[in-house]
Amino acid sequence: MNYVVPVLIVLVLAFALFKKVNVYDSFVLGAKKSFSLSLSVFPYLAAMFITVNALQASGLEKYLTEFFAPPFRLLGIPEEVVKLVLLRPFSGSGSLAILTDVYKNYGVDSYVGRCASVIMGSSETVFYVASVYFAQTNVKRTGFAIPIGLFCNLVGSVLACLLCRVM
Repeated sequence: MNYVVPVLIVLVLAFALFKKVNVYDSFVLGAKKSFSLSLSVFPYLAAMFITVNALQASGLEKYLTEFFAPPFRLLGIPEEVVKLVLLRPFSGSGSLAILTDVYKNYGVDSYVGRCASVIMGSSETVFYVASVYFAQTNVKRTGFAIPIGLFCNLVGSVLACLLCRVM
């Protein structure tokens, strides 16, 4: 398995030689474009991180979790993973920290641990992805992209808990 990356690099270089592409110049051009991309996306990412940290620091995250726990319980989502379901659309690293806490408190093989694992693997950081893609493509009217992404995350979370209960 240790040979996959070197083989891939050799294949890319061989293909570049076959197509007569200057690999170094292409690499430098790609690095140059990635720098400008990073600069254009940075304000959107900074806004996302500040929002997530403000929610956590203010304690509003706790109140939102308590508020959404009863309706989520009706949908079959355990109270212990409500915080994960709420934070996942905003922050991948924050939701990973919550997943680690779930593992520590309930175990990886528990129902709650399995639900959290499947939710983490089957959901997306909707706001992060939207901010990166829409910023880069200069989309001003996002339409239903974010509401549909959030709805799909919710449906995925409900199905994750249902499947973990059945299996």
